[in-house]
Amino acid sequence: MKTLSLKLDDEIYSETEKVISKLKRPRNRYINEALSLYNQFQNRRLVKAQLKKESKLVAEDSLEVLSEFEKLYQNED
Repeated sequence: MKTLSLKLDDEIYSETEKVISKLKRPRNRYINEALSLYNQFQNRRLVKAQLKKESKLVAEDSLEVLSEFEKLYQNED
């Protein structure tokens, strides 16, 4: 486990203290869980952006292939 010095805005610190007192959870555990969830959220955003980019590339290729098939089909008639 790594030790980290963390500076929080006063408002965020106060809100965090209220929540952890209600949950009866150690501050360290709460912050670890919060960062884990935030990392998952950010990773999903990154994957979504990558899929969107790749989907656009594949769509362009698919339209080219479709166009070629249509030309072949028209030549058969």
